Amino acid sequence: MEIASGKKLYSLKESYWIFYKGLVTMKYMARAKKRNELSSEFIERIMMAVTEVNGCEICSYAHTKMALEIGMSSQEIKNMLAGIIDGVPPDEIAGIMFAQHYADSRGHPSKEAWERIVETYRISKAKGILGAIRIIMIGNTFGIPFSSFFNRFKGKPDKRSSLPYEISMIISCIAFIPFVLIHALISVLFRVPVIKF
Repeated sequence: MEIASGKKLYSLKESYWIFYKGLVTMKYMARAKKRNELSSEFIERIMMAVTEVNGCEICSYAHTKMALEIGMSSQEIKNMLAGIIDGVPPDEIAGIMFAQHYADSRGHPSKEAWERIVETYRISKAKGILGAIRIIMIGNTFGIPFSSFFNRFKGKPDKRSSLPYEISMIISCIAFIPFVLIHALISVLFRVPVIKF
């Protein structure tokens, strides 16, 4: 289930936790954006950086469109989707690199990397960055099997995937919703830390 570049698909268990973590932290991205701590461009750069690591075709397409609509250049978008951070504003580089690390570690970044992000951006903006990363992780986790499923019928199957995997992920996406919502709500009520090591 792995392609030459090493971009491995997520298991059902990983997908549940990715979904849960995204729901718990999405509010921080919204708050940081509302407070002008995170620009639309920074959020799109984060999302493209994570998408590049995970190799999600449908998310690449969607975020290319969004990035163009907010005025990012075609060259920068192409670079971001190739993992090249040339041209990224200097004050965003640490956030982009953390986003890549988060995706590359499959949602388990090092404590030191997180502490560096908090030190660089302060806690409010750092949580906003984490929220943006986790939202796109949800998109990638379920976007890959969705696009793989539809591409299979166009004669372009994803070499990492199989039909049973795609069907199980599509069904689980729907089945997870009530459980993840309850789990996330309980975590918010009991003030569970947003990130653990």
